[in-house]
Amino acid sequence: MITLTSDFGLKDPYMAEMKGVILTINPKATLVDITHEIEKFNIRSAAYTLASAAPYFPEGTVHLAVVDPGVGTQRRAIAIKAKNGFFVGPDNGVLILAAKNQGIEHINQLANPNFMLLNVSGTFHGRDIFAPAAAYLDKGVRIAEFGPEIIDPVTPKYAQVEFNGGSFSGEVLNVDDFGNIITNIAEKDVTFKEGDTIQVELADTPLKIQLGKAYAQAKPKEPILLVGSHGFLEIALNQDRAAKKLHVKAGDRVAFTEI
Repeated sequence: MITLTSDFGLKDPYMAEMKGVILTINPKATLVDITHEIEKFNIRSAAYTLASAAPYFPEGTVHLAVVDPGVGTQRRAIAIKAKNGFFVGPDNGVLILAAKNQGIEHINQLANPNFMLLNVSGTFHGRDIFAPAAAYLDKGVRIAEFGPEIIDPVTPKYAQVEFNGGSFSGEVLNVDDFGNIITNIAEKDVTFKEGDTIQVELADTPLKIQLGKAYAQAKPKEPILLVGSHGFLEIALNQDRAAKKLHVKAGDRVAFTEI
């Protein structure tokens, strides 16, 4: 199975071309679109979307993500082997959040021309490099055959969490359509338990919020801290838009300390 995530939209033929390449190499591939409506060039949004969806696919799935404003430059093309599957795309941070959550085992540069199209465009690596790599991985080609292993992938701030004693900090990864403030702090990193009161520093605004499990545990318009359905710690207002009320946007720093 191969999933596809991009900012290509559906008007142009780009994604159809990638699917055509994959199916030419691997006619038995099952292709699943996660989304092609990522905001143009928004690597952070794509990383969040991929990290949210990837855990629900079968073991061995190949996740292909192309949001690639640096296409044609010196940025590397990579494949990542994680414990539950593979991730293919540009080395710009779009893959690393999802891969880290699954447990990275190997990262290899896509450098072997045997697993690319014959003529590689300087503007469409999604079709000419990433799609073939995904197809060959799905057919069982070992990741080591694609190129040299690397140990220094691009890791943006949204894929990093800082720990300091009993507190930890990260940043706002996404604001969803309900106005919920979704941080980059994964459930596995949360050391607090339900009912704890947490000191939150968010966009220079100090808050004291109780950790719960459901939005409705807070009174209407009141804040609550919880691990959302995609496994990230989030700040919400019951039946209101937390990001708007607190003047928060993606990329803002956030810190949590148990009181």
